[in-house]
Amino acid sequence: MASNDSPPPLYEIDDDRAAFAIRLPVHAGAHATREVTTEVTTEVRRVVAAMNGELSRQELQRLLGLANPDHFRKAYLLPALASGMLEMTLPEAPRSSKQRYRLTAAGQRVKERL
Repeated sequence: MASNDSPPPLYEIDDDRAAFAIRLPVHAGAHATREVTTEVTTEVRRVVAAMNGELSRQELQRLLGLANPDHFRKAYLLPALASGMLEMTLPEAPRSSKQRYRLTAAGQRVKERL
């Protein structure tokens, strides 16, 4: 990753250490292009549609009307992050109490189509 000036990988692990997500950001310089084809699940679509600005995990979970935080994290939050629709505001501190989530440019495009 460092050899092509890409940011370092981002790791997120659930509290039970039963699921994890690894995000590999790509350096998109003038000479680099990338095409991403992502199937957006129903759960990810719901997350994208609910996003407005920067929200905490609890705020987003409440907006979606989901009570179980483990289910929310595994079925909604981690897939939304892995698909590139959502990003952390503090990627260097994924467990921070100040962590918020926001739509990426790709997530914003999907939201406009919904």
